[in-house]
Amino acid sequence: GNIYWADHGFNLIEVARLNGSFRYVVMAQGLEQPRSVAVHPEKGYLFWTEWGQTPCIGRAHLDGSEKVVLVSLGIAWPNGISIDYEENKLYWCDARTDKIERIDLESGGNREIVLSGSNVDMFSVAVFGAYIYWSDR
Repeated sequence: GNIYWADHGFNLIEVARLNGSFRYVVMAQGLEQPRSVAVHPEKGYLFWTEWGQTPCIGRAHLDGSEKVVLVSLGIAWPNGISIDYEENKLYWCDARTDKIERIDLESGGNREIVLSGSNVDMFSVAVFGAYIYWSDR
């Protein structure tokens, strides 16, 4: 198996085997402050959240090719990102807007607010079955 991670200090997304071998940079161009990464191995997709001048949520192939911006409006600090494999939805939490939202992971459409709170600094989100879990800094 492989593990992917975002390095917002160097503005990279990298991959390596679980034992640390075969480490390489998947994406370095066009990233300002990548924050979180989610992978859908079956579909061959890599998703990431981006802070910086133009916050967004993007999708690419696992090798970093064919980058597409799925969400670029109405987000500020998209932190955590998670995939609902059964429903083919992509979830993210935003520490600035205090929301958890979701979209269709193929089209980026059907954007919905799942949870909206106040005075909550959402840091990460995970989806499993019918449940959504999040952490608060």
